[in-house]
Amino acid sequence: MKRLSLLFVPLIGWSMACKGQLLQEKEVFTHADTLRGTITPERAWWNVLRYDIQVTPDYDTKTIKGITTIGFEVTKAGQQTMQIDLQPPLEIDQVLADKAPVKFKKTDENVWYAYFDQPLKVGDKKSLEVTYHGQPREAINPPWDGGWIWKRDKTGNVWMSVACQGLGASVWYPCKDHQSDEPDNGASLSITVPDTLVAVGNGRLINTTHNAHNATYVWEVKNPINSYNIIPYIGKYVNFTDVLDGEKGKLDLSFWVLQEDLDKAKVQFKQAKPMLSCFEHWFGPYPFYEDSYKLVEAPHLGMEHQSAVAYGNKFMNGYLGRDLSGTGWGLKWDYIIVHESGHEWFANNITSNDIADMWVHEGFTDYSETLFTECQSGKEAANEYNYGQRKGIQNKEPIIGHYGVNKEGSGDMYPKGANLLHTIRHSINDDEKFRTILRGLNKVFYHKTVDTRQVEEYISKESGIDFTEVFNQYLRNTSIPVLRYYFAADHGKLFVKWSNCLKAFNLQIVLGDGNDSIRIKPTTSWTEVAVTPAQAKLISKNAIEKMYYITVEEGKD
Repeated sequence: MKRLSLLFVPLIGWSMACKGQLLQEKEVFTHADTLRGTITPERAWWNVLRYDIQVTPDYDTKTIKGITTIGFEVTKAGQQTMQIDLQPPLEIDQVLADKAPVKFKKTDENVWYAYFDQPLKVGDKKSLEVTYHGQPREAINPPWDGGWIWKRDKTGNVWMSVACQGLGASVWYPCKDHQSDEPDNGASLSITVPDTLVAVGNGRLINTTHNAHNATYVWEVKNPINSYNIIPYIGKYVNFTDVLDGEKGKLDLSFWVLQEDLDKAKVQFKQAKPMLSCFEHWFGPYPFYEDSYKLVEAPHLGMEHQSAVAYGNKFMNGYLGRDLSGTGWGLKWDYIIVHESGHEWFANNITSNDIADMWVHEGFTDYSETLFTECQSGKEAANEYNYGQRKGIQNKEPIIGHYGVNKEGSGDMYPKGANLLHTIRHSINDDEKFRTILRGLNKVFYHKTVDTRQVEEYISKESGIDFTEVFNQYLRNTSIPVLRYYFAADHGKLFVKWSNCLKAFNLQIVLGDGNDSIRIKPTTSWTEVAVTPAQAKLISKNAIEKMYYITVEEGKD
């Protein structure tokens, strides 16, 4: 979750096919960007099976020490060099492979290499234990500026956490820091803190131990989890629980908040159950029943940390009390509860292999806001909310980023991605089919990592409509198509064409009022469409633009 104008990341170097788009100066990437964003040879030969992370933070010195055990399987023969990601100023102290010391070396580019004495065999399952320490990068403005968060709550108690989407989990623990490789068998997080504090992690609490001064909390997830989603929360927490009668049975709900916010949380977090029911209807069962669902009050605005969603919206509806759509509908629910929980399906269940395809996370999740508005207030309210989001779209850069260099695209991926999906939904003109597609995505790509092309092709295949050029237009270009139209003198013939778009752009427009409907298939040349008087009345600029992210203009060229 990094929202709107706060995430307009420069993306340069695209030659635009639509008129008016100019070739811009190319952005320069470094070798460090490639090491971070590419499956290098030293990453390619091993698959992560599990992370077991132990961490002990020291608030006074702003340092941490820890041990990460990486379980992995060898997938390519003859390899001896492993890339381990850990960002400075953190330092690795020791590396053990199945308890035996392994040589290791630091580079200047956030990467360490471990060297095995003998080539490893395909199918071998190994365990690498990495001991490390240091002062991790501090997050100054989380979640947009990532790193470890050292704060105190309103009553002066220590309050700590991490936010690291994009920056990467290697900012606080050693790992394979690439979205394409999630630990197949889950992860555990052991957090040692002063015994006056409580530590919360992903999944379920499986053990707590106390000694004279400290307490260690061990949390575990059974399911695959992306490395940036494994997060400790440390503070003066209290807990309350609930249960959702969900599609797969009883889903445990757990809420962790600061002591002074308990009463407010018990009121505000009542939104979680209807929200989860709505999302199960549209997206399919919550993807992590084994690990439960949690909201955890965080010392920043919010993030989609799997099964432990970070919440910092000050117990207000809207986005810190504002409606991002400007329609009023966004003030009827808590933006962070809805948006960040929507990521449990899109980002955590379905994860993009490359951060360049992050629209798969943010576009679909942004559209979850429209769907929740529809669940609560009806379809017209949803249309209005979605339409209102367009004021946040800048259309300066494409929303697909650069591949292989850990570079996401434009922040337009949020509202423009949502409007793309709204456009596709109305073009399909069958809400049940559209719902089946959303649920199908979460079933076919259950607990998997994907490329955007897989998502695009699935939608085209299951809808029966080839949306290839529609995706190209909205994901890889910045101009917004214009639908031009005019009627013949007798209004028995409608003439339509697309302009300001890719030459092959072929979005189909469906209009209806419950009594009559018409499907229009414009091209970039004038196309004649026979219409009845009733169908002619359906051609309304306001109605079309509410359902499709296009501009409508009447008249000949």
